[in-house]
Amino acid sequence: MTYARQGTPQTYARHSGENSRRVQIEGVAAAALKKSQARLTAVAGIFAIGFLVLAGRVVDLTLVRIPELFAAPPVVTALAFRPDITDRNGILLATSLKGVSLYANPRDIPNPKQAARHLAAIIPGLDQAATVARLSSEKSFVWLERHLGPRQQDAINRLGIPGLNFEPTVKRIYPQGRHAAHVIGYVGIDSEGLGGIEKTLDYEGRQDETRAQVLSIDLRVQNALREELIWAVAEFRAIGAAGVVMDVATGEILALVSLPDFDPNRIDQSINDQRFNRATLAVYEMGSTFKTFTTANALEIGTVNLKSGYDASEPIRVARFIIRDDHAKNRWLSVPEILVYSSNIGAAKMALDIGSERQRKFLGDLGLLRAAEIELPEVGSPLSPTPWREINTMTIAFGHGVAVSPVQLANAFATIINGGVHHVPTLFKRVPGARTPGKRVLSEHVSADMRHLLRRIVVEGTGKKAAAPGYVVGGKTGTAEKAKAGGYNRKALIASFVGAFPMNDPRYVVLALLDEPKGNESTFNFASAGWTAAPTVGRIISRIAPILAVKPIDEDDRQLMAAAWTP
Repeated sequence: MTYARQGTPQTYARHSGENSRRVQIEGVAAAALKKSQARLTAVAGIFAIGFLVLAGRVVDLTLVRIPELFAAPPVVTALAFRPDITDRNGILLATSLKGVSLYANPRDIPNPKQAARHLAAIIPGLDQAATVARLSSEKSFVWLERHLGPRQQDAINRLGIPGLNFEPTVKRIYPQGRHAAHVIGYVGIDSEGLGGIEKTLDYEGRQDETRAQVLSIDLRVQNALREELIWAVAEFRAIGAAGVVMDVATGEILALVSLPDFDPNRIDQSINDQRFNRATLAVYEMGSTFKTFTTANALEIGTVNLKSGYDASEPIRVARFIIRDDHAKNRWLSVPEILVYSSNIGAAKMALDIGSERQRKFLGDLGLLRAAEIELPEVGSPLSPTPWREINTMTIAFGHGVAVSPVQLANAFATIINGGVHHVPTLFKRVPGARTPGKRVLSEHVSADMRHLLRRIVVEGTGKKAAAPGYVVGGKTGTAEKAKAGGYNRKALIASFVGAFPMNDPRYVVLALLDEPKGNESTFNFASAGWTAAPTVGRIISRIAPILAVKPIDEDDRQLMAAAWTP
């Protein structure tokens, strides 16, 4: 047996037979095993590093980036269009336009200052400093501008700035601006209805973009009413006004105005007083206009007739209250005279004979003791006394003690003169020729009597200045002091006139209300309804009658007038 020298790698111990071959194989396997272990260790290290990277990304997403991801709005896949809104003649009042909104990922913006400067040149009114701040933030999503037009979008695309992106949006447009603002209402930034008919459409689920919503409003009449009320507010230095034009046969509202008003295209620039709807949301004590209802009620139940009357020579004293006449005649007055000369004393005595229960029922039948059933969310609830005492019955007879909205007053007045049928008022156009549902409140003959009496008020009573030559106007004045804590403010008046034309065959009711008007030289410093609201109604009727195809007649021709009043 021979032994190799130790320490020499090139020589091996040589053994005889299979033992020497086994030693040689085991040496090779050990070397390969060590090499494999090294490779596995390297691969394991690579996987470990990869796992750590993934784990770090998960931590970043869950703890750091999630708030930003949720802050970004979802991509719009289907635009929620609102239906068009038109007036009764098809004139567009509201529509929706497709557009885009601009947003950015600030992390991808290479030069925020330069990007902001380029965008300001394309988007008028863009706050450049604020835009730089947004584009320099650490967020991954920021809004830059809503509702851009196609040309602006194209110009921004041509800039080629990374990180600027667009999202499809819808913008609501009101072509008529302020002219019917309180009727139409407005929407929020995401096109949800926030007021007026716009909010009603959301409530009633009328979101069918293929079918326009046709209102009862006639834009021509609406414009005339609004312009005349603007004139009256300026002329009499009132703090506000309201007006209504209504079809007496159908309850359709052809015009409804509240001043001050607002531009629904720029709702963010309006204030609460401008958005407040004085025609439907506000409730007022309407003063002597309520004598219309007192007289009609008494005639209907038979406690008086046209030849009856009451002594109005002395004021009425009830406890600490004194009821007196502003236009005192100091004598016995017939029922027609009580209405024509607007006697508080006569109306109070008439109401006592009617009685509290019958008075309350009649006013309820006229819709004056519940909120108006009209298609607007801005509807005020009437105020009435509880309990309803005898003194309340007396003061309510001449319009103090119950507060209602102007649209309620106009609708109740329409019931009195249209033959006695109460219709629910509406802001949507009714089907022409279709039967309008209604409830009979007054007999036809009493309604006819009331038309004659209301006509006399304009011919010889407190409503003379409401005359519109040729259109046979009739109506009633109402002047009420504003309520305040512990009583009334004599210097703050609500002046109103509610009338109709042509009174021989009534077609339309017109109401004008002025909030705190002031007298001037032309009114001899009087601010009462006969001097302020009545002439406003006369001007309105003179303008809208030709629009509504009401033909004038010669009111000085007695024979012609007599024929006109003959059924």
